[in-house]
Amino acid sequence: MTPRELIDTANIPGGQELRLFRRGGDFMIVLDRNELMSSRMSGSEEALAVMSCERLAARAAPHMLIGGYGMGFTLRSALAELGAGAQVTVAELVPEIISWARGPMAELAAGCLDDPRVQLVLGDVGAVIRGANASYDAILLDVDNGPDGLTRVGNDALYSARGLAAAKAALKPGGVLAVWSAAPDKAFTRRLAEAGFSVDEVAVRARSNGKGARHVIWFATKAGKA
Repeated sequence: MTPRELIDTANIPGGQELRLFRRGGDFMIVLDRNELMSSRMSGSEEALAVMSCERLAARAAPHMLIGGYGMGFTLRSALAELGAGAQVTVAELVPEIISWARGPMAELAAGCLDDPRVQLVLGDVGAVIRGANASYDAILLDVDNGPDGLTRVGNDALYSARGLAAAKAALKPGGVLAVWSAAPDKAFTRRLAEAGFSVDEVAVRARSNGKGARHVIWFATKAGKA
């Protein structure tokens, strides 16, 4: 078996450490013993973008906020679906993630960060959301393993009642909050409904070929019309 090679490390605000590994042509980002993402498994991250774009099909020039660049699967899929007039803001908390995308994983990134429709914000997506008012047609959150703050306790605020209220305020009427998770969470489904969203919970496979673990995406729609 090809050995796993440590390429770089990055500190997450709050004290934890991410590690970037390469094994042959594959990359993995690891937290402690948890493999957070892998270049071999992109299906559910791509589905997060594609299914969100399907819900925006009637909007001529949507503005999408993506929380968490990761390995760029969601961003690249969104750009493939969206038209020339769309805007995509990407908020990434860890600068090294972007350095990796432009460095050792540049081939995987395929220039997506340089697309003229993309604006990159190095910072907390929660702060971006709180600073917005009916600004986005969709907000896509993939900043953790789900609404449990695995990588960073501060992420819990995104999924709290207050965080969901902020996301709702940041969306345009009829806008969509899409949240990726490695597993179901009935309490979070209830919080979305209690926040006034219309909720659609969809199970998707981890791999693009329809295989692998079952992940979950919540699509929470704000009332009103664009």
